[in-house]
Amino acid sequence: MPFALAADHPCLPGHFPGRPLVPGVVLLDRVIEAVEALHGPLSGLRLPQVKFLRPLLPQQSAQIELDTLGAARWRFRVLHAGELLASGEIVAEPPSAPATATDEPA
Repeated sequence: MPFALAADHPCLPGHFPGRPLVPGVVLLDRVIEAVEALHGPLSGLRLPQVKFLRPLLPQQSAQIELDTLGAARWRFRVLHAGELLASGEIVAEPPSAPATATDEPA
């Protein structure tokens, strides 16, 4: 899933004045959007491991790559021009089992 952040995005003026960088939280938000685009809305998301290696500048294009590690676990990579910017894992809470008649209080 490719993306680029416009130079006038509201997160940029304070991050950092004179040399804007795309904040890591924005990159992670795009990773979550990529996972949910493939699997629908997820609950209880966790990021047990994240590593930022290089900054992304405004208007630079980036690509998100996902590998499925299990029913609710993915490894991600964020790349720009073939260079790794960030990587890690994202985990969703397992879906709860549907309620049955025996689950109701007596």
